[in-house]
Amino acid sequence: MKLKGQKAVVCGAGGFIGGHLVQNLLANGVEVIRAVDLKPLDEWYQTSSDVESLSLDLQDKDNCLKAAENADVIFQLAADMGGMGFIENNKALCMLSVLTNTHMLMAARDKGVERFFYSSSACVYNGEKQTSPNVIALKESDAYPALPEDGYGWEKLFSERMCRHFEEDYGIQTRVARYHNVYGPLGTWTGGREKAPAAICRKVIEAKHSGSGQIEIWGDGKQTRSFMYIDDCTLGTRLIAESDIREPLNLGSNELVTINQLVDIAEDIAGVKLKRIYKLDAPRGVNGRNSDNTLIQEKLNWAPSIKLREGLAKTYAWIENEMLVGVAK
Repeated sequence: MKLKGQKAVVCGAGGFIGGHLVQNLLANGVEVIRAVDLKPLDEWYQTSSDVESLSLDLQDKDNCLKAAENADVIFQLAADMGGMGFIENNKALCMLSVLTNTHMLMAARDKGVERFFYSSSACVYNGEKQTSPNVIALKESDAYPALPEDGYGWEKLFSERMCRHFEEDYGIQTRVARYHNVYGPLGTWTGGREKAPAAICRKVIEAKHSGSGQIEIWGDGKQTRSFMYIDDCTLGTRLIAESDIREPLNLGSNELVTINQLVDIAEDIAGVKLKRIYKLDAPRGVNGRNSDNTLIQEKLNWAPSIKLREGLAKTYAWIENEMLVGVAK
């Protein structure tokens, strides 16, 4: 399916990734007929005057039916989620996202939607394969035998299976991407739901402008991760949605860094060197996680490639401007 000219609905459009995805689809000739999110419109990160934007609770099936009306393709990104601090302390809330995914799939079936894209997560992967910072990059097959992140990861894995069985039983063409740590401008950077890159940028900016000379890091800083810049995420999402690939695909960078190295990069961007205070009792997630991009390269002849230093510089600049504007107000 070529998306250009198709009628698309983006669920979770008021969020970080969803807002960027709407803009990417519009720029590439996709007719986004509807953008939907739980948040009030004035709290959306991005909106477009060319798109019908609705504030709806998609845990409710009737609202899902409204959202799916006249759509050819649905991008289901709506979820109750955040960074590690949020998902470790709100497991029931994260699990309740299964209502949104279930009802959106049912609405897609009932409204005759041709294709359904679901944004899953690297949190579906077996935790026993992520116990060392020197992690072997995770292949798609490593999701089974199942031992995902408690709460959030289990919900994502269950919803992947829902997509698979809706395709088998009802003929909806479902596509699934497992996102790995997406970051960039126009996203959450404070309040407890932010991901590590945004949190580190904020903390470095605070230390720089306050003159405190120190930064608090959750864990020992030796945890390893890969981080994908938002432009790679939206392009990959579009390519996977258009493809004939029925199994879940990793969508993430394979540039592995420690959290300490992430701080190094942010310090270099800021032109500071800070004393590090390690909060060892804070939520820290698995010890190591990286994306094996063999399958996406094989299937799409493409993989995320924007370097962390480049993407973090753009993210840092945006967050710093937001913080300084806030201070000025």
